[in-house]
Amino acid sequence: MFKIGFAQFSPARCDVAANVAAVERLLQGVEADLLVLPELANSGYLYASPETLVPFSEPGDGSGPFLSVLRRLADRTGGVIAAGFSERAPEGLYNSAAAVGAAGVIQVYRKTHLFAGENLLFLPGNTGFRIFQHAGARIGMMVCFDWFFPESARTLALRGAQIIAHPSNLVLPYCQTAMFARCLENRVFAVTANRYGTEELTDQRLTFTGASQVMTPRGERLSQAPIEGDCAAVVEIDPAAADDKRVTAANDLFADRRPEMYA
Repeated sequence: MFKIGFAQFSPARCDVAANVAAVERLLQGVEADLLVLPELANSGYLYASPETLVPFSEPGDGSGPFLSVLRRLADRTGGVIAAGFSERAPEGLYNSAAAVGAAGVIQVYRKTHLFAGENLLFLPGNTGFRIFQHAGARIGMMVCFDWFFPESARTLALRGAQIIAHPSNLVLPYCQTAMFARCLENRVFAVTANRYGTEELTDQRLTFTGASQVMTPRGERLSQAPIEGDCAAVVEIDPAAADDKRVTAANDLFADRRPEMYA
């Protein structure tokens, strides 16, 4: 069996040290093969400009204060931690997710579909949707608003993902329900790790919806956090269940696709 779960908390804006401490407290005593943290877990969400966000961003190579702690925590939890973070690159900032293991950063994914005013802070993601393996399981990442585009989860599934790690800062009321369809139509597990709380900046005010969850390839919710409050939860799954794409004895989700009709 393979243990997957989420760690829901409310990242503080402009305080990486506080966010590191919050994650350390939340993961105390937790063991899992895959844990997912929210989007922008190192920095918080609302910033006036890229310049104001740069001091709370870090490179994707694992040398910064947030990802380096995740490496230590991954060693302690016994698996991989997938976390959203503000990535500082030579050309600008990306809204990214890193999969970090005890040996360091395994993969960095840069958010493909930026939400609302995020394009004022971040460059559009350029990594594409890729798969990595851990302990025999095939894992892909997408970030928050990516879920709204069916191509995101479908691309990961077509490339072999059994589990989708989904760091999020959700403010719209749809995702926790709609991920039923994303998992069912692709026959994949998904861990949506959302934040909670409210952030305000000048005339902006956002309330995040919490309710982090784990969904199965059959659209069953194995675990869900409350709307408010810190929460860490782990469940056991069999990743191989995501390899069965049959809907009926005569129908296979992928074998029955007709890409020539979709153009």
